[in-house]
Amino acid sequence: MSKQASVGPPFWLLAELTYECPLHCSYCSNPTDLGSREQELSTEAWLDVLTQARKMGSVQLGFSGGEPLLRKDLEQLVEHGRNLGFYTNLITSGIGLTEKRIKQLKTAGLDHIQISFQAADPELNDAIAGRGNAFKQKQKMAEIVKAEGYPMVLNFVISKQNISEIPQILALSRELKADYVELATAQYYGWAFDNRDHLLPSKDQLEWAESVVNEVRAKQTDSDPHFIFVTPDYYEDRPKACMNGWGSTFLTVTPDGSALPCHSAKILPLTFPNVTQKTLDDIWHKDFSFNHFRGDDWMPQPCQGCDEKEKDFGGCRCQAYMLTGDMNRTDPVCSKSEDHHLIAQAIEQANQPTKPIKQRKRIADIATLKL
Repeated sequence: MSKQASVGPPFWLLAELTYECPLHCSYCSNPTDLGSREQELSTEAWLDVLTQARKMGSVQLGFSGGEPLLRKDLEQLVEHGRNLGFYTNLITSGIGLTEKRIKQLKTAGLDHIQISFQAADPELNDAIAGRGNAFKQKQKMAEIVKAEGYPMVLNFVISKQNISEIPQILALSRELKADYVELATAQYYGWAFDNRDHLLPSKDQLEWAESVVNEVRAKQTDSDPHFIFVTPDYYEDRPKACMNGWGSTFLTVTPDGSALPCHSAKILPLTFPNVTQKTLDDIWHKDFSFNHFRGDDWMPQPCQGCDEKEKDFGGCRCQAYMLTGDMNRTDPVCSKSEDHHLIAQAIEQANQPTKPIKQRKRIADIATLKL
């Protein structure tokens, strides 16, 4: 691992409590093989994971899924995390959330709730989510979250399905008095990769959407939402610094206890450790899977000789693997990559989709929730 600074702590711990979800969005970036509920970590195992991570120096704790509200022990985990000193975040679809549970989570010490929407139009929102009345539930919960004094944080995954609604999405965000709004274009992993042809907007669509957002930003006041527009790197000349560098900042623990350097890494041909078999400290500092892409020894050309390698770290390993079949190759997004033509092909295919769209498996119904 040449030119590698000493490894610091994983500042962000993402606890993916379950892959079960009452929705089946076609842009979901979770694995297409979701496993089973029986494989999920127990409450005691999760409590131990949080304790270990905080001892290592983690400060941000995110609870996600799937839908984390499907875990009946969510409040217990939140309380434990808060007592350890974490800043606690809940990333939710809002389905299954109630005023009572919002109050319970607040009592437990939850600091932050992010609610996802699929669109500003109720009919389109529910069609993308694959669930009737989802928009109505999300809107109601967003209003209660705001009333309870939480930062109002909304997330919209932007794709070809809803990008024409950008003006309406901005208006809805203002109506809900959001503080922060993430307008994040779909990330093409898991189900989203399978459906990329139906989801990837054109360059013209993206430029138009960003111009609309920028126009609103130019006129907004301090009381207006802070809009964050995240473009897909398919239209960039250089890859993003994925996760701020492999194994440098983020640590994900999946429902079955697998420890990953990023949300999607399980697709790679690496053997990832499990928190039921190794300590987090041993995993973070010593495991081969975490050390493999640290530093620059692993890098091929042109990355090895590139003066930008300490900015983008060779790009996304998952993206390189999905597009080329080799996790060690330069991210094809980079214009210096000999595989860059694959990005042009993907854009062309998205202009003329031929495969039917696949909806994410919905392996849980909200009726299973006992609130």
